[in-house]
Amino acid sequence: MGVYSRSDALRIAGERDSDLVEIAPQADPPVCKIIDFGKFRYEQQKREKLQKKNQTVSVLKEIRFHPNTDVHDFEFTTKHAINFLTDGNKVKATVWFKGREMAYTELVKSNRGAAKTFKKTASGKFKRKKAYMSHILTSKSTKRKRNLRHATLVAKSEQKRVTIMVQ
Repeated sequence: MGVYSRSDALRIAGERDSDLVEIAPQADPPVCKIIDFGKFRYEQQKREKLQKKNQTVSVLKEIRFHPNTDVHDFEFTTKHAINFLTDGNKVKATVWFKGREMAYTELVKSNRGAAKTFKKTASGKFKRKKAYMSHILTSKSTKRKRNLRHATLVAKSEQKRVTIMVQ
């Protein structure tokens, strides 16, 4: 409509039996609309409800294994993990040690296994073979998996832990 003074804009809104609503107060000059405010609030609430309805919440599901978990139990919980991933949730796989099992934690994480996964570069940094093999599993697109297949450098925060594992 153009640029009007505040009093003129209020007068025009009154003539149309509508309200003067400030849309963008940061703009110079501020942007206002002449609309029915009740209808405007109703539509705004409707939009917010729709956005809230369409939100997806990612839930972290945890699956626990013991060092001496039987093959059938392992396969059964793995099927559950696959179902969780297809539903769009994240899955955290944990090896749970109880009592005397704590003395044998090195059976799960062997130095030989770590040496297969990590390679030391000439600069002293470690390269990880397949980066998408992690304990927290999420469903990834094939393009993302393809990019993660290549060897990647280990993060600085994990360098010390990897050095101990490889030795």
